[in-house]
Amino acid sequence: MPDDRRVPVEWDDLTYHALSEDLRADQRWSTWGSVERSSRGPEPRPPWLVTSAAAIDTDLGLLKTGKEADVFLLERAVPGDDAQSCLLAAKRYRDSDHRLFHRDTGYVEGRRVRNSRDTRAMARKTGFGRAVAAGLWAAAEWRALNRLYEAGVPVPYPVQLDGTELLLEFVSSGDAAAPRLHQVRPSPGQLEVLFHQVREAMHLMTALGVVHGDLSPFNVLVADADDPEPRLVIIDVPQLVDLVANPNAVEFLHRDCANVAQWFTTRGRPVDADELLADLLAHAW
Repeated sequence: MPDDRRVPVEWDDLTYHALSEDLRADQRWSTWGSVERSSRGPEPRPPWLVTSAAAIDTDLGLLKTGKEADVFLLERAVPGDDAQSCLLAAKRYRDSDHRLFHRDTGYVEGRRVRNSRDTRAMARKTGFGRAVAAGLWAAAEWRALNRLYEAGVPVPYPVQLDGTELLLEFVSSGDAAAPRLHQVRPSPGQLEVLFHQVREAMHLMTALGVVHGDLSPFNVLVADADDPEPRLVIIDVPQLVDLVANPNAVEFLHRDCANVAQWFTTRGRPVDADELLADLLAHAW
């Protein structure tokens, strides 16, 4: 489906369920069965996920416009079966002509494109080359999400990859999308819970030998934000960098620590960025 739709989600109107085989312009048959097995999420799959070939995907509106991709709310439902319905986040990468900035330099050191034809096309910035570049970022995020999810890092469940579109678990808070960390005003108790979660997530990543590379309050969701123990979910990981292979990795990790420390400190929970960095590196591998 086209990526140029910019209709925001109307949360009060989310009552539609697929009821007909006469598809509208904002609908398609579920793409689950058309993608390769390697492009489907890890097993065991969560019970809420709809994988039926009879399901219909319906675009419900725009969740977020990003620098390199837009995120839409998608309903996957089997007509006439209310038990088979789920909401997904559809992240659709733009080609380089429509991205607001390029974060290739620095992050991609140590990565290689095996196909020389693709490499030449990207260097020449042809239409094909731009599509290849967008697909590489989508594939990089897909691999990163699978690796992090299976290691227990709190990321959205990766449902499937189809070209430049990633389908992900929709992370909610009540009846709406989960807010980002920078949008919440946690109590002291919630603040401590959230800090322990983000520190543990960073420990898990460094133990894997990887760095988020762009971690900030803007790339962390807070599910169940009104609960005494809200749940932190890390997003936007296409730039995940190798702690050994990438010469910029420690610099990126220090920046992640500084972003985390600044936000928690300003909210009343002091965090020293250098101490956090030393702690993470001590637990690496």
